[in-house]
Amino acid sequence: MKERRTFQRVIVLVVDSFGIGRAADAHEYGDKGADTYGHIVQDFSDHQKTLHLDSMRSLGLDVLTGQAKDHEKGICCRLKERSIGKDTITGHWEMMGIRTTRPFVTFTDTGFPDELISELERISGHTVIGNKAASGTDILRELGEEELASHSEKMIVYTSADSVLQICGHEQSMGLAELYRVCDLARKLTLDEKWRVGRVIARPYTGFDKDSFERTPNRKDLALDPPADTVLDILAQHGLDVIGIGKISDIFNGRGITKSLHSQSSVHGMKQTLQELKNDFTGLLFVNLVDFDAKWGHRRDPAGYGHELEAFDEQLGLVMEQMKEDDLLLVTADHGNDPTWHGTDHTREQVPLLIYSKAMRTARRLNDQESFAVVGATILDNFGLEKPEELIGTSLLEQILAQ
Repeated sequence: MKERRTFQRVIVLVVDSFGIGRAADAHEYGDKGADTYGHIVQDFSDHQKTLHLDSMRSLGLDVLTGQAKDHEKGICCRLKERSIGKDTITGHWEMMGIRTTRPFVTFTDTGFPDELISELERISGHTVIGNKAASGTDILRELGEEELASHSEKMIVYTSADSVLQICGHEQSMGLAELYRVCDLARKLTLDEKWRVGRVIARPYTGFDKDSFERTPNRKDLALDPPADTVLDILAQHGLDVIGIGKISDIFNGRGITKSLHSQSSVHGMKQTLQELKNDFTGLLFVNLVDFDAKWGHRRDPAGYGHELEAFDEQLGLVMEQMKEDDLLLVTADHGNDPTWHGTDHTREQVPLLIYSKAMRTARRLNDQESFAVVGATILDNFGLEKPEELIGTSLLEQILAQ
């Protein structure tokens, strides 16, 4: 690592699922016309409301979508995804240099194979109910009372359009320890190539009947190991801090993370971010804010998504105020999830990249970039570290520094 660096701290805020449409290959995913941000703005307008996003718009958000001609500060551009897929893992891994060329296996149309379910029942001691693609809230309303009545001898297993195996467990009836134990077993089972899902997710909930069931923040994601060292590993190997907030550590299976903070919500994640910025560290603060996706995108609630954006935008302004002269901020997303779109799945979209430092003197827009991996490549370049050949991405540092 070179002795001199440009920025001491890099802060990456991932507004989970905040797409801006316009993906050239959206039609290949059934998503032609999907536009998370654009359709939220339209929904607010249709209800005679205004979406207040002063901080993001000052950084060029509306320039990227054609709603404004110029912006106040920082640098902005649009990012295309090179990986196959449109989920959390492929998006985050690509940011840190990994291009996924083969989609993870999904069981959306069929449910999980009998062989897998039978083995999970045998080793866990629970009887599986559900075993289909479903919304998390819908399947709790359908099957939560049955699980409770069995004193959690039965457990709800379900999937979605993503490559996931999800297990619900009541926090009092099953208990978190038992839910996590069963998910660990399911993760080991699904390392088999024919069942190799991207994530196994523990979905704890509370409540007494279908009208009171509510998922809790004690979710736990068990991901696969990235297929190679990512930017996070390289930073950690060179003695730099890599602080993950939210589900960052889960997404990378703990690889390259030197400190991890679990968030209760996206608002809480931003409060944790502000607290970490009070500390002296050198390296990366990597934040995932999942509520946009989990609470509003999948549930197709554009009003809820918009209000969550407004809350984030206020906190973003506080982050920008608290930054030091040698801090660099990157605000982006991992995929789209248009809350007005059909179904409940993610949507293939471009994502914004909003770049800010107090040291910047001019506001500019850069050309569209060919991968999310410009994020990780820029971080490595900032700390004087070589990018291995197996990682993708081109650094934007030189363009960031040009005045």
